Amino acid sequence: MEYVHLGRSGLKVGRLCLGTMNFGPYTSEQDSFKIMNSALELGINFIDTANVYGWELGVGVTEQIIGRWLAEDAKRRDKIVLATKVYGKMGEEPNDAKLSAYHIRKACEDSLKRMKTDHIDLYQMHHIDRNTPWEEIYQAMEQLVREGKILYVGSSNFAAWNLAEAHYIAKQRNFLGIVSEQSIYSLRNRHIELEVIPACNHFEIGLIPWSPLGGGILCGVFDKAKEGRRTREPLQNSVEKLHAQIEAYEKLCREIGQKPADVALAWVLNNPAVTSPIVGPRTLAQLEQNIKALELKLSEDTLKKLDQIWPGPGNQAPEAYAW
Repeated sequence: MEYVHLGRSGLKVGRLCLGTMNFGPYTSEQDSFKIMNSALELGINFIDTANVYGWELGVGVTEQIIGRWLAEDAKRRDKIVLATKVYGKMGEEPNDAKLSAYHIRKACEDSLKRMKTDHIDLYQMHHIDRNTPWEEIYQAMEQLVREGKILYVGSSNFAAWNLAEAHYIAKQRNFLGIVSEQSIYSLRNRHIELEVIPACNHFEIGLIPWSPLGGGILCGVFDKAKEGRRTREPLQNSVEKLHAQIEAYEKLCREIGQKPADVALAWVLNNPAVTSPIVGPRTLAQLEQNIKALELKLSEDTLKKLDQIWPGPGNQAPEAYAW
């Protein structure tokens, strides 16, 4: 496993991040433990979750699973970089969501309890909150840093101008600010090449792509899955709309003798802006397959063909659409 700095921070994380969204809804606790154990053995030291995962209002199912796994062996905590998120609705009260100082404090305390730990390494804002001023958000985050409850602040689903605003306000406050951005990015969805990736490069913000397998579209969907998220109706509808592209993609993968999921992950890893794409295995076998992408180097010819099948904007903004 190769380890790289998370953005401009001194923190080092592995080149793959273990996503845990399947833990609870699609993966049993026992199997979740096996996946996390195997991830450690494979050198994956970066585990990402969110307080809303598990999709039972206010319960934090996935964080609780991680907490019980950590409690099983106290040595595990110091081997991982633990990341979770705040923003989503965690109750029926008016302050049980988003990024008020009130909710940030309470959400952090609740996540710490569920995960049975005294600190969160990377505390990520799950979405931009347009109704809470940055001064309030940073005041809350700075307090949590002073108390040792969080170490670094990250973002997710931010626009480039959100990252720029956050950077300069943090600088005014002599605060480290955002060190990582978690964005949707894959061959299927390349929108962030316009502005988010250039912003991450400029401000030295680590890029953590989520859904690098295109929500399952890039996993070899013509080999029908019998269970898991790939069986859901929205994905099947996408398959119908993108049938020609998927067919061409899977044909190319066969020609180079590689599995579609490995090619998709290798393509994301090939971008120098990317720190650690998130893999969210439902099974141990999927994790063991994902790790193989680290060894796959795509040729220039293959990269060109992938661009033809899944074209991006062609350049960053504004050159992508203006002179």
